[in-house]
Amino acid sequence: MAYNKKEEFTAQEIRVAEIGKALSHPARVAIINLLLKRQACICGDIVEELPLSQSTVSQHLKELKNAGLIKGEIDGPRVCYCIDPKVWAEARKYFGIFFESDLTTKSC
Repeated sequence: MAYNKKEEFTAQEIRVAEIGKALSHPARVAIINLLLKRQACICGDIVEELPLSQSTVSQHLKELKNAGLIKGEIDGPRVCYCIDPKVWAEARKYFGIFFESDLTTKSC
């Protein structure tokens, strides 16, 4: 049985990994880009923009929602998705810190 050592990492490291995992598929990146451009979208609109089936898009939306990057509001029989601004700001902050690390003085 594998031992999970997740608790030995900082909350920030765990969160960066969770968000990174949610963004680890090109379809999810495309969905995020679409939502950033449109501010909000119905699932059917997203399906029309991507070369994927409705069920596949729904699975990708679920992954993004589980990570907190997007939220969905029920609008009758449809769900309207948008970026969660608080979590988006958190992701930008964490990834900014992560990628701003200076490697110029380090060598292998």
